[in-house]
Amino acid sequence: MATSHSKEGLQQAPRQGSQPAASGMLALDDHRLYWERYGNRSHPCLLLLHHGLGSIRSWRRQIPAFLEAGWQVLVYDRWGYGRSDVRSIFQHAYLAQDAEEAIALLDEQGVEKVTLVGHSDGGSIALLMAAQHPERVQALVVVAAHIYFEPKMVTGLAGIAQAAIDSALIGGLEREHGQRARGLLHAWVEHWQAPESQSLDMRGMLPAIASRTLVIQGELDEHATAQHAIDIAEGVQQGDVWLIPDVGHMPPHEIPETFNQRVLEFLAT
Repeated sequence: MATSHSKEGLQQAPRQGSQPAASGMLALDDHRLYWERYGNRSHPCLLLLHHGLGSIRSWRRQIPAFLEAGWQVLVYDRWGYGRSDVRSIFQHAYLAQDAEEAIALLDEQGVEKVTLVGHSDGGSIALLMAAQHPERVQALVVVAAHIYFEPKMVTGLAGIAQAAIDSALIGGLEREHGQRARGLLHAWVEHWQAPESQSLDMRGMLPAIASRTLVIQGELDEHATAQHAIDIAEGVQQGDVWLIPDVGHMPPHEIPETFNQRVLEFLAT
């Protein structure tokens, strides 16, 4: 059972010229999710799903551009992130759980049809949503999503862990997650370094995804090879792939203007 408390016109610091029209907490069985909604409710809805160490704040370079293009934007901090409740561990099937929580948020907000943009973990969650609820998803953009475990992920995770030790990463994480940042980082890295996580394989569900899908990945992605993106695009029913030269795991942050333009062009066709 999910319930929500919202505050229309909540006063917050603007994100590059945009403030939420509404925000609130969605109460689930044993935790709450913080959400924000931007734009006109009569416009088509775009749900943004942040990456594995991200939050609503991760989309600050995208929200104004999507609003200007005529979308309404629904965005939230997944369980354990940002202003949502603390998550002490990541269960083996947490991606599937997060997909169902995203559907619960759509239900509570009265959104029947949605377009999804998901980054990294958020991309994997978007694929799960599109496979399990095809009637709800009109179009899909996945960025640096992972559907199976690659050896390259081992070195990528080691790099994240080392950056945390060297304090190169913590400052940014604390801006997004506050004092919970170190605990969140530890729990997330621990999950993906566990042997059972290396059995991840979502390729079997891809043929069930009927919505138009744009698969995006930087050619310098620290966690996956280009073949990963190609496999996703070829596995869904209507897949296109955009491999970006000289870009790593974070296209929405590394090349925000180019990223926004390409995504909006895809969604407009």
